[in-house]
Amino acid sequence: MAEAADFQGMTPSPARRWMRRTGALLAGAPLLAGLLQLPTAAPTQAAGQDSVKAASGSGTVAVAVDSLTPSVPSDGDTLTVSGTVTNKGKQAVTDAQVDLRLGGALNTRSAIDRIAGRGDYQQGVDAAPVGGKYVKEFPKLTPGVSQHFNISVPVDKLDLGEDGVYEFAVSLSGETSARPWDQVLGIQRTFLPWQPDEADTKTRTTVMWPLISTAHMTAQTGSNESQTPVFRDDDLAKEIAPGGRLEQLVSLGTELDVTWVIDPDLLASVDAMTESYRVQGEGDATTAGTHQALAKQWLAELQEAVQDKEVVALPFGDPDLASLAHNGTNVTGSLSHLKEASDVAADTVDSILHVEPTTDFAWPVNGAVDPSIVKVATSAGADKIIARSDSLAETAGLPYTPSASRPVGGGTTAVVTDARMSTLFQGNLTRASSSTLAVQRFLAQSLALNLQTDNQRNVVVAPQRMPTASQARAMAEAVTALQDGTWSQSQDLTAAATAKPDSAATTQVPPVSKYPASLRDQELPRSAFRQIATTQDKLDKFKVILTNQDRVVTPFGRAMNREMSTSWRGRPAEAADYRNGVEAYVDSLAGQVTLIDKSETKLSGRSATIPVTVQNNLVQGVDHLVLRLTSSSPRRLEIGGERFFEQPVAVSGGHSQTVKFPTSAQANGQATVVAQLYTEDGQKYGAPVTFDVKVTEFTATVMLVIGGGFLLLVLAGFRMYTQRKRAAARAAEEDGAEETNEADGDPENPEGPEDRLTHEDLLEEESRTSARQEAPEQPSDPTPDTAAESADPSGTGERVDR
Repeated sequence: MAEAADFQGMTPSPARRWMRRTGALLAGAPLLAGLLQLPTAAPTQAAGQDSVKAASGSGTVAVAVDSLTPSVPSDGDTLTVSGTVTNKGKQAVTDAQVDLRLGGALNTRSAIDRIAGRGDYQQGVDAAPVGGKYVKEFPKLTPGVSQHFNISVPVDKLDLGEDGVYEFAVSLSGETSARPWDQVLGIQRTFLPWQPDEADTKTRTTVMWPLISTAHMTAQTGSNESQTPVFRDDDLAKEIAPGGRLEQLVSLGTELDVTWVIDPDLLASVDAMTESYRVQGEGDATTAGTHQALAKQWLAELQEAVQDKEVVALPFGDPDLASLAHNGTNVTGSLSHLKEASDVAADTVDSILHVEPTTDFAWPVNGAVDPSIVKVATSAGADKIIARSDSLAETAGLPYTPSASRPVGGGTTAVVTDARMSTLFQGNLTRASSSTLAVQRFLAQSLALNLQTDNQRNVVVAPQRMPTASQARAMAEAVTALQDGTWSQSQDLTAAATAKPDSAATTQVPPVSKYPASLRDQELPRSAFRQIATTQDKLDKFKVILTNQDRVVTPFGRAMNREMSTSWRGRPAEAADYRNGVEAYVDSLAGQVTLIDKSETKLSGRSATIPVTVQNNLVQGVDHLVLRLTSSSPRRLEIGGERFFEQPVAVSGGHSQTVKFPTSAQANGQATVVAQLYTEDGQKYGAPVTFDVKVTEFTATVMLVIGGGFLLLVLAGFRMYTQRKRAAARAAEEDGAEETNEADGDPENPEGPEDRLTHEDLLEEESRTSARQEAPEQPSDPTPDTAAESADPSGTGERVDR
């Protein structure tokens, strides 16, 4: 009766629709008669619907709506719909026609969800065609071939009634050789928001615009004064290049009234690229980065885009709050890293973008919260938690969507984002048809929300953290249409969070047991936080010896913030590689300060010094180190008069320092000595060096024997000297006597009797000498005048051989 009334009414369009539906029913009469002659009928309603679908051939042709402009039509506009139809079947489609179908107004947001979830054409459920000249005809659709269509219809011809969201569909009907009658072979549904006049009450809508990326920088820096940063890869350059994901977000966001939500790590990484930087290659090799100009351009565009806009700074590296809450709180130091990441966020953003950001927001993954997540988030200073309505769900059965602000106790506010609107731009939106459907559905949900009540509300939209370039374009198109619409007005995130909350809205945070299992499976494991704690412990032991700690503490601190990043979700292998790389690098730096190995050492004498060398291959000096030398056998070898002895060590960068230790030998033999570096607080530093010391000490008796032998040698030498001197004197006397004999009778030199040896005297002396030579040696005879000369080497004295 309603349709008959429309036929007799004021406008011709409803009449045409009635005629079209009547013709469809008459055309289906033979088919209905044939079905009645079947042996059995479909036993259930679902089976009956399947029969209708099969009979109509719905789904044979794919219908894609590539554009619908304007997205939100108004009086006097012309609605233009364009797209493609593709024959996916094996038979050609003849007498094909593309129709526009306008359904009734949808009264609820859930009704929009139901329409969006429907598949093939359903006769009697889907709206009738608009008809008339607002069609596109194709004589034939060849299998596998796509055909483009473009249909424009004045909005006035659609007979849109009251404000609301209307179901809008594009269908294709035609015939095949197997089914030679007119039937719907494909359909695509979307929505048409209709609010031609300004709404009496507008929804205050906040759109979060995220600038977040994965971890790109390592802990490694160059040895030069500027500490050239080293990147894991050069993928960040692709993201900020024209057409890249981050370039699109900045370019599109410039024209939008949104709240920028930024990870300071991204800004720090791009800022590092504006100067000299290196990129890791194969093994330990690095190559020079070449995208300085690109980084400068992107930062300049971002600085301009955020002027006079609200900027929310997340903690540095965007830590995974849920992973921390569920797996990290029992690991020492995990919450300290979160606090550090929060503390450096504001300064990082301010120094690069020259705007003062807001830092009191925490954003768990997908807005999923439980009490432990709220506790962790607030521990770092945040008092506003960005939750989502599918986590903090309504339990009071409200007929409308309440405002975003919810007090959840302890001075903490949950800012509940709208799940329907926040999740519409996920998936593959590279195809124009997918993007168009997401935009129209977003607008439809926004308008339906505004029409729920006359009370003004605050709604927040939080899309995925890292939208693709195509997702960003679809988001920008939807936000632009919304901001140009008549039922919504823009608002900052802080204003939404501090607005008066709805007293009827739920404020109960769901328990830990309600946290989604799919999200829990992606969390960082407890072993990850243990490894981070191990790396921090190694860094703490290393930094105390440095003369310039900031060169190491800052890059490692930021790297450990990145180790807890939300971006590692779904990438456990890459996350482990990054953690391993950071830990290995701190090990390699600490290993640059080491003891040089020593071979066996020989100690001759009662006391000596043992040298031990400390090598520093770092570019900066080290101090606050103590070198301890310990004897394993103090009864044999003492060091500094004790079992061990310590000395302070300070070594300049790129140099070595030799430390000498006094030792004393107590007995002969071999002793094992251990050299170990310690920090001033008594912690061992580096690996010890162990070597053997061989003690060869001389006793007092041996020294007396050696001294006596030396004295005998001196005396024997003196005896030989005197005997030779006497023999020389006697020879001289004999020579004088002979000369006197020759001069006998010389009147000038007469010689007295007392000066001459008689012949008898000479004979007597010769007889005595001959007797001594022939007489055998008696036991009582004195020892020889000289001792035998020793062939042994002389004493070496004290020495330490290496």
